[in-house]
Amino acid sequence: MAMAYLGPTESKSLFGPTYTDVIRTQELEKFLTDAGLYPSNEDAVRREEVLGRLDQVVKTWIRRVTLAKGYNKQFVQEANAKIFTYGSYRLGVHGPGADIDVLCVGSRHATREDFFIQLKNMLDEIPEVAELHPVPDAHVPVMKFKLMGVSVDLLYARLALLVVPEDLDITQNSILQNVDEQTARSLNGSRVTDQILHLVPNIENFRTTLRCVRYWAKRRCVYSNVYGFLGGISWTLLVAHICQQFPNALPSMLVSRFFEIVASWRWPEPVMLCELEDVPSLGHAVWDSKRHYKDSMQLMPIITPVYPAMNSSFNVSASTLGVMTEEFQRGHEICKEMEENRAEWKTLFEQYPFFESYKHFLQINAVAQNEGDFRLWHGWVESRLRIFFMKIAKCTYDMLQVHPYPGYFCDNTRPHSCIFFLGLKKKQSLVPNKGEQLFDMRGPIEEFKQLVHTYTMWKAGMEIHISHVKCKDIPGFVFSGGERPRCPAKSVRPAWSKPSNAAAVDVGKVPGVSANVSSEGQQFRVTGLHLDGVEDEKNLSTQQVVGSSGMPNVSCPQKRKVPEELEVSELAPISHGVNPPPKRPPRLKLNTVKETI
Repeated sequence: MAMAYLGPTESKSLFGPTYTDVIRTQELEKFLTDAGLYPSNEDAVRREEVLGRLDQVVKTWIRRVTLAKGYNKQFVQEANAKIFTYGSYRLGVHGPGADIDVLCVGSRHATREDFFIQLKNMLDEIPEVAELHPVPDAHVPVMKFKLMGVSVDLLYARLALLVVPEDLDITQNSILQNVDEQTARSLNGSRVTDQILHLVPNIENFRTTLRCVRYWAKRRCVYSNVYGFLGGISWTLLVAHICQQFPNALPSMLVSRFFEIVASWRWPEPVMLCELEDVPSLGHAVWDSKRHYKDSMQLMPIITPVYPAMNSSFNVSASTLGVMTEEFQRGHEICKEMEENRAEWKTLFEQYPFFESYKHFLQINAVAQNEGDFRLWHGWVESRLRIFFMKIAKCTYDMLQVHPYPGYFCDNTRPHSCIFFLGLKKKQSLVPNKGEQLFDMRGPIEEFKQLVHTYTMWKAGMEIHISHVKCKDIPGFVFSGGERPRCPAKSVRPAWSKPSNAAAVDVGKVPGVSANVSSEGQQFRVTGLHLDGVEDEKNLSTQQVVGSSGMPNVSCPQKRKVPEELEVSELAPISHGVNPPPKRPPRLKLNTVKETI
């Protein structure tokens, strides 16, 4: 008789652990403990207190909304809202200082506007609440804040129920009857979390493995859905899939098999924990790459295991997938070395040297006039960055590796501002071009500036500044202890490869957004990259233009004025293997006119 299995396919191996696996798992657990990844008892108690306080707040809120809408006193007393946890806290893999993902479920008369206006106002009045930041325009609308010092991400689901019962079961598909897409997406996190815990064969082994993989992803700078990498739910689904394939393995073996399988996975073949379910009567779109063109274009589909099935990794781009593939291969190589006793766990978790891996960066500064405006502005700009990165990759015909740093940096000497970084280099798979190679970034940067300034809550003083900086010019406060790392050579090898004696490859020159002009008016040339359209950091000038409607507009870079006596040369088109790019405008051989963004 065939053995039952939890996933959509039969498990790859049912073998149990060896003595070596037991020893390595003990070493792994000790490493994770020493790294401070487990919360203290005091932390657990504090989180329970926070959830209890938040439950009181949302119940008071729903009654106020019910009363304001003219319902009678009895109905006001019966009105109810309920909270559910999901994410790392619900899975049991959260660490000290981690946020709590919470879903608030309300009845049909409490709208999303009530949530983002009235509940926000209530939270504003609570002394224990700090750093309140609503993001109503996000793909999954969220309210971010700190309550009693603990970070909370609060979602809202408006159900088609007159009263929300205290014993509500949101795992049933019927809960999705007559709800909008935003509510369906908000419910998805909690429903997915519960289903994952039902689909893994051994919860404790799953938790240890997931804690390990999450820590590795953060150390290697590939943990962030916002920046085009994988978020928490995607990493969870990948680990759950490995646990299904090796149901009797211990965490040390599961980690090794994780890297072995994901390093050789044939994307865009989807990762699924179970067969997908469709309920046509509920009317929600289910992920299906054969029926939906948009789904078929996604590069790294990792599918949620509940109705309606969604791709948790739709933000992944060709560049970020390339970065993650290199990291998966590196992890696989190190795990093989550990099996041969030639490496230790600490090698796997070495911090990724982001600023040592690139010579050239785009630096995006977000600035506001006060702390409240800055929280709003920073969150909005960060949520739009992925679009910017994808536009750059598209306009350079995917010849340029675009690697966002998944986070931001703040300078204590410049309040109400932060800096995002984007590493740039020519892809190593391309044949080096000995001539000058130009990538025009003016379009993506102008579109991005216009995009962020459509923010509905924009206020005077909210600005962004984009500049091109070299490794040696990265601000000192970015580095731990203020110690600047050694800048890379012209060619940066993949993170997993071993040193080679091969000669360094000249990565060519890449022009992008506005001409880099020195204070003397000479063309600023960078060995390896030349960004046409991006100001060099030392020449960056800030700008902000407010239109007659009160909304800000950012003017396009001024076209270069070409005096008649100057000699002008045409740029040769880039050979990129597909259609030739459109002809660029003439470029000056000598530059005497300084240009600013």
